[in-house]
Amino acid sequence: MEKKVTLTGLQPTGVITLGNYIGAIGQMVEYQEKYNSILFIADMHAITVPIDSETLSKNIRQLIALYIACGIDPDKNLIFLQSDNEFHANISWMLECNTYFGELSRMTQFKDKSAKNANFSAGLFTYPVLMAADILAYDADYVPVGVDQKQHVEIARDIAIRFNKKYGDVFKIPEPLIRIEGTKILDLQDPTKKMSKSSENQKGVIRILDDADVIRKKVNAAVTDSIGKVNYDPINQPGITNLINIYASLTGLNKEEIAKKYADANYGTFKREVGDVIIERFSAVQEKYNDLINSKRLDEILDEGKEKSREIAKKKYILMKEKIGLRR
Repeated sequence: MEKKVTLTGLQPTGVITLGNYIGAIGQMVEYQEKYNSILFIADMHAITVPIDSETLSKNIRQLIALYIACGIDPDKNLIFLQSDNEFHANISWMLECNTYFGELSRMTQFKDKSAKNANFSAGLFTYPVLMAADILAYDADYVPVGVDQKQHVEIARDIAIRFNKKYGDVFKIPEPLIRIEGTKILDLQDPTKKMSKSSENQKGVIRILDDADVIRKKVNAAVTDSIGKVNYDPINQPGITNLINIYASLTGLNKEEIAKKYADANYGTFKREVGDVIIERFSAVQEKYNDLINSKRLDEILDEGKEKSREIAKKKYILMKEKIGLRR
């Protein structure tokens, strides 16, 4: 039986965190074994809000290299840049002409972002249609998303159903593949919040490219409590519980085993061990990343992905033109 197709778009917005590594990337590595996986950098989506051109260029290449270094296999994923494939924008325009203003104005992320900036771009308003084009061009069966992104898959489904009803069988109707809520890694300085790369206090956020000294300082400074015993207790000891979750996720040990192992240890000893585990894992990732970031191999992967993705999307673009009545 032919494998189902999953499609994931990644926005190039900064270096991924320990939380991203344990959560999202881990599931993507699992998906590449089960599905025919398509992975692209949604760099055109990144320009719906102001961003420095040099920063964007750096982020695009860095993100691809990081994901590959973390275990995303180019032989098991079609990997490419959205902006390398002009058919995404062309398909998006034809879909925009079959999308209603009211649908787009109700999108949650548009309402949130436009409320913060009165001079928002038209691209911020219409980008859900470009996202629909990203999905529908490849006949994706599943789109792995968090609960907050489900609305974008739903509007892609609505647009595809409307287009098919009007012009005939053109698009496969995708399903959201809601990410399993795995271990949530929390901010080291505020263990009531999820670890986020946009956090105001960067001392609570560990990034994959942080060096060993930085990681060590952040873990050692992690907020704990006055109880003084390594217990798994999310209510009374959220900081220590967060460190146990990190340790468990990176070693495969269960939480009870960890609590028993460090029953007689003080917090300083436990933090040192947690830091060692993170540093060991990330040093291997960083080594692969450094070998890849400026290599010809990365360009070869992107060039190959560009050609393969264009070939697929072009077929869908031509079919849409024919159905609409545009000249082939």
